[in-house]
Amino acid sequence: MPMQRVAIYCGSSRGQDPAFQSAAVDLARHLAGQGLGIVYGGGNVGLMGVIADAALAAGGEVIGVIPESLLAKELGHKGCTQLIVTRSMHERKQTMVDLSDGFIALPGGFGTLDELFETLTWLQLGFHGKPVGLLNVNGFFDRLLSFLDHMSGEGLLKPEHRASLLAETSPGALLRVMREFQPHTCGKWIKELV
Repeated sequence: MPMQRVAIYCGSSRGQDPAFQSAAVDLARHLAGQGLGIVYGGGNVGLMGVIADAALAAGGEVIGVIPESLLAKELGHKGCTQLIVTRSMHERKQTMVDLSDGFIALPGGFGTLDELFETLTWLQLGFHGKPVGLLNVNGFFDRLLSFLDHMSGEGLLKPEHRASLLAETSPGALLRVMREFQPHTCGKWIKELV
């Protein structure tokens, strides 16, 4: 299935490393240049705001999805192509998955990891077959990737599921592997449980 929109998971802060902001701008411009729309958390602060502003400046489509309880706190972006206000975080995440053909995580905190791992879990269980990737800026995700290797080595994560999380250091390389992605699901495992 060709990608038309990519969800971006990233921080509501910019972080301390200026490379995070530069990477967000590069990714947004790259996606817009490829004609790919962006679905993101709807805020105008932190890396979220950087992503939205850069994509809009490059002529890209930007759909923000934000829960009503966070609209004021995260300062909903008024310049989005479309801003969808949801009733809950769960509805926000489901809406982002439904609108997107792939997912990319940039540096972020708990919220970014929550979105990333829920999307990965849904991929593992076969609830979707869309690619999930990390833009590994300045090695930000190196320790996380090592821990996932550890989980796999301990027999708690199947190698094919570990391999389903894609990671690259440049937007172009990440989009290439995402377009080549073939999903593996644990449907057989689910049938054995039922």
